[in-house]
Amino acid sequence: MPAPVTDAEKLIWGVLEAERPTISQLHGKSLIEANTFFLEKHRDSLMHRAAVAEMLCVLEPNKKGEAITLIERSTNDLVSTIGEAVRKWRLKDCIAVHKLLETIINDHDAASRWKVQCAEYFPYSTYFEGSCSSAVANSTSHQIPKLPENGVGIDGSISDHNSKSLSSNGKVEKLETFKDLVIQ
Repeated sequence: MPAPVTDAEKLIWGVLEAERPTISQLHGKSLIEANTFFLEKHRDSLMHRAAVAEMLCVLEPNKKGEAITLIERSTNDLVSTIGEAVRKWRLKDCIAVHKLLETIINDHDAASRWKVQCAEYFPYSTYFEGSCSSAVANSTSHQIPKLPENGVGIDGSISDHNSKSLSSNGKVEKLETFKDLVIQ
């Protein structure tokens, strides 16, 4: 870690040096070594990798590219749950990583790449502007014809779309026709 220059850096340096003996997890290791050990222990976790990347930028600012690579090489593997396999990344974690890349690491290109990648994993996300989200101009919600709420046209006729979906008693018979329904 470079020698402190500003008053804030000197304060941080002083606190780290004062608290270092009490941090039992370091066991005499440097902060850089502890960060590396932490990564080895939690290699498969997106949020742990992001924490390591953030610490890498703090401890060694010249390794910003390495920190970004650490995040971008994270894998979103399938995890088996009851009956189905799902991806292990959660939307809120991916948003937190995007904000980290954008603000703390301050690399807008990396943040843009992350946003594109996450838009594929979360197509309904308005944050990442996924292909199926309402934030995208050509999403399915913008392609559904606008009908009156009761399904009756201006001329008083019932649209074919609604008449095929409802039986005479008003119950839904064909759910396929409602698969693109968007409630706004």
